[in-house]
Amino acid sequence: MDRLDQMRLFVRVMERRSFTAAAADLGLSRSTVTDALRRLEKRLGARLLERTTRHVAPTLDGQSYYARCLTILADVDEAESTFRDAEPRGLLRVDAHGLLTRTFLLPRLPEFLERYPRIDLHLGQGDRLVDLVREGVDCVIRAGEPVDSGMILRRLGLIEEITVASPAYLARHGVPERLEDLNGHCMVGFVSSRTGEVLPLEFTVSGKMRNVLLPSRVTVNNSDTMADLARMGFGLVQAPRYRFAEDLVRGTLVELLADTPPSPTPLSALYPQNQQLAPRLSIFLDWVSGLFGQITL
Repeated sequence: MDRLDQMRLFVRVMERRSFTAAAADLGLSRSTVTDALRRLEKRLGARLLERTTRHVAPTLDGQSYYARCLTILADVDEAESTFRDAEPRGLLRVDAHGLLTRTFLLPRLPEFLERYPRIDLHLGQGDRLVDLVREGVDCVIRAGEPVDSGMILRRLGLIEEITVASPAYLARHGVPERLEDLNGHCMVGFVSSRTGEVLPLEFTVSGKMRNVLLPSRVTVNNSDTMADLARMGFGLVQAPRYRFAEDLVRGTLVELLADTPPSPTPLSALYPQNQQLAPRLSIFLDWVSGLFGQITL
């Protein structure tokens, strides 16, 4: 293993905070990784990593060496790409919400993989903002305005939101024609993972946002469960139009107050700012940006 290989190995251990995970990523045995890092530290005359049974953390020297490795490896990759066919390759790890993945990414995925046959893709599905570096994820696609996470954000588009309720619910409570008609109505409460509070309904009135917090007998923290409760008649909910497209066609849900819709939700891709932007990730970001730029969310 030459010096560049050792650098790449060290960077992967830093990113994954695990010898075992880094070894699996690179197709090596754990003992090979451990021996290579021990030899690297001996050659440098510095301890780079603090090891425990469950965790690997960098020393101050390790943090400094990691930053230098990133710069050196990026320069090497850029220099080599000038003289060879730099076809993107390798495993790309992307995390996105399951419904968004199934609705928008999967139908177009064959063309992406056919265009880039040397890229393999792992699709994780979740709502939380994962620790990209520690969990070995290259980028996440998330709806909403993310908190300041220290990651680079690339805006993909805006998601249209709507207000819906089931016909059974409306038969009991009436169909609201104006915001003033919401008195006596209830909603399925969605609890924010950020604040722990139930989010109010949003309505656009004369270009300004107006929040309305209705009573809710049932609160949830999962968007799929919220949608199921809406179909069961537990109250009003607001969600992306694409989530309820089939319900609107079948009539299992009815759109309400279309003249005062919720504000659209931004959709973004996020990736670490202190990590090399690998060619495969750059290609994917360009592809997914073009994909969402062509469709109505």
